[in-house]
Amino acid sequence: MEYQYHIFSPYRVCPIGAHVDHQHGLVTGFAIDKGVDFWFSPNDDGHVHLESLTFDGTVDFDLTQATQVRERHWGDYARGVKYALKKRFTLRRGVTGVVQGSLPVGGLSSSAAVLIAYTMAFAKANDIELTPFEVVTIASEAEREYIGLNNGILDQACIALGRKDGLMFLDCDSNEYRIIRRNPAMADFEIGIFFSGLTRSLVNSDYNLRVYECKTAAWDMLAYTDQPLKPFDKTFLRDIPKSTFEKTRIAMPRRFALRAEHFYSEYRRVRQGVTAWESGNLKLFGRLSFDSCESSIHNYECGSPELIAIYEIMRTLPGVYGGRFSGAGFKGACMALVDPARKDDIERELTRRYLEKFPEYEDTFKVYFVKPDDGARFV
Repeated sequence: MEYQYHIFSPYRVCPIGAHVDHQHGLVTGFAIDKGVDFWFSPNDDGHVHLESLTFDGTVDFDLTQATQVRERHWGDYARGVKYALKKRFTLRRGVTGVVQGSLPVGGLSSSAAVLIAYTMAFAKANDIELTPFEVVTIASEAEREYIGLNNGILDQACIALGRKDGLMFLDCDSNEYRIIRRNPAMADFEIGIFFSGLTRSLVNSDYNLRVYECKTAAWDMLAYTDQPLKPFDKTFLRDIPKSTFEKTRIAMPRRFALRAEHFYSEYRRVRQGVTAWESGNLKLFGRLSFDSCESSIHNYECGSPELIAIYEIMRTLPGVYGGRFSGAGFKGACMALVDPARKDDIERELTRRYLEKFPEYEDTFKVYFVKPDDGARFV
């Protein structure tokens, strides 16, 4: 079937600034040259019919009617976008389309890429003009309020706003962002994606738990210093000075103090990382990415044994500037900034050492090398 439109919505990686967007922290990120392709044609009857080249089954619903309850199926992402758009606009025209992902890898935020694609498609079909940041907001709302993942806007912002020639730097409190162009003096690099082979994890549900732990840490600090408490959903670590944390951390249960330590130290690392990027210092930028992962392991307490093994191996490999877990950090992949001249050596040595430790993933462990790319767009 010939479709009228084609959207490419890239996957994303975050070198520094992980697990802080939901606390209104500072983040950095790249869109990459692999992602989700969505081919579609608008129709006049308001019906949405979607097929996938990646997942089984089809999706059918009426875009003009009230949003149904979640079905725990890949079609929920399209229904979530309908939910978020209908809060703002009248939707009359539907779409018929097919979606495909280009890498079968967790940790690159394929869900956010799909949400961005559907947002752009449903808007196009209904002649709705959206700025890139409005696309970010709507897609994020769909994931948070309909899908039920209490995330911030890092994933959607990287995917919608990224540029191939620069680093996206975003303040998740003010929503101000800029693309920091690559310094001509910076060494060449590509992005390694090292997929653990682990596709299911019993701890994956801990994502929302970590968000609540961060908010509880913030509540603790307010209570210990006799400040008024805010509603839980309006409580963010960003609103509490680090000096308050230093005064109160000893009184807090250990897990809450660790979550706050990750937030405040990651804030500092992003600031330092932006300066390193601006000056073309890729080695320092990479080292800060490694430090970010250390904090994710020891303070944020995420990371499966498989991901930690990949991280510890890649830290020792010549040609790896830096890297960390990609995504929520409970399953999926690690990302690294690598010297393109050392790619073959890196892949060979990482594969050998990882499979020595986890031979059960011989058929599912994968290595990919990608490059930064522009954000979601009509092709």
